[in-house]
Amino acid sequence: MTKRPLLAMLFALLPALAVADATVPDTPAGRALTAWLDALSVAEHQKTFFDSYKLRLKPEALAAWRDDVGGYDLLESYPSGPNNIFFRVKQRKRPREEFGRLEVDPKAPMTINAVGAWGVPAGAKADPITIDDAVSANVIERTAAFLERSHEDAASGKMLAAALRKRVAQGEYRGIAYGDVLASRVTRDLREAGHDDHLELRFSYVVQTPESRSSQAADESRRALAANCGFEKAEHLPPNVGYLKLNFFPDAQTCAPTASAAMNFLADSDALILDLRDNTGGRGDLATFVLSYLFSAPVHTSDSYRRVDNVTMESWTLPYVPGKRFTQKPVFVLISKRTFSAGEAVAFVLQDQKRATLVGETTVGGSGTIEFEPIDDHFTAVVPTGRVTSPVTKKQWAGTGVEPDIKVSGTDALSTALELASAAGN
Repeated sequence: MTKRPLLAMLFALLPALAVADATVPDTPAGRALTAWLDALSVAEHQKTFFDSYKLRLKPEALAAWRDDVGGYDLLESYPSGPNNIFFRVKQRKRPREEFGRLEVDPKAPMTINAVGAWGVPAGAKADPITIDDAVSANVIERTAAFLERSHEDAASGKMLAAALRKRVAQGEYRGIAYGDVLASRVTRDLREAGHDDHLELRFSYVVQTPESRSSQAADESRRALAANCGFEKAEHLPPNVGYLKLNFFPDAQTCAPTASAAMNFLADSDALILDLRDNTGGRGDLATFVLSYLFSAPVHTSDSYRRVDNVTMESWTLPYVPGKRFTQKPVFVLISKRTFSAGEAVAFVLQDQKRATLVGETTVGGSGTIEFEPIDDHFTAVVPTGRVTSPVTKKQWAGTGVEPDIKVSGTDALSTALELASAAGN
């Protein structure tokens, strides 16, 4: 269904759309943008920036942002009043454009209320747009309808939809001018009501079309490869303990070769430590690929129920993986209160199958399978539509998290597991 005509009626394009020489207006927002870009480009200027401006982003987070992008070159700015500015930049580290927005507090212009940037895939279009109450109400109603129709638990979907509609009726989302602000507010409210960090309303100033989504997927694959597919470390620790730190699961089509190389590198270890303490989740296909190296034959790992079509699908490890498997030897999995989604699933399966000892803290408790529903050309709803349960115990980790076998702080998990692995390998 074509949604662009609807957006044409609902979204108001801002009047000042381009500055040919990429100069920044001498406004509170313009001055803040200049200072922020400077701090992102020159490490030595970061302290001066934080001495002058207040914002929620911590210095270490800004430093990590700078390390990721290498600084920005400003391509265009799009002023929209003294306290808000849109901008288009190019990363210095890689040939990638981003579209962003910065807003300062009208009553305290040295306070930055919002700053963010969205990647613009090649050939995609980014719109500097504002929204009004009619747009907000329409987006929220469509999100509520998707929750009612598709949430894996019918009662929860109905409750969440009712909560959103009640907030709309009470006027809680009135007067929001920017889509990223609305998305942030709705996401906060959904997670507060549903106790599930998978619940989300996403917004991008990049126009979401089938072509741009395809380009975005290709861009995500390139970023995954640049981050070594989430494999931060693969090393041998004395006496002969394999250590693998894996921070997220990209798609298997892109990253199976990297995963295979890591698992084969550690295959001759006497014991294996799989560190998922900082794993934020991702794609189930790569999680299954990694799990398959730890079993000698296909194993029924989970059952996934999708409410919309009332179908339950079985998940199994793979009958074949390249190279050597790591079987008949001890495995220790490190988890923490940050471990989420697919990271939790891997820990859950290994504990459920009595294949590993879990060390650390209880995980987040994210839900099972999720789906992304385009609401219009800029908003996307993220909703858990499937329930994942153990074929052994019929239990799930959603809402409760995965409990470790040995409870220690996340900081102490590695040293504890190393002691256990060293003893087990002798």
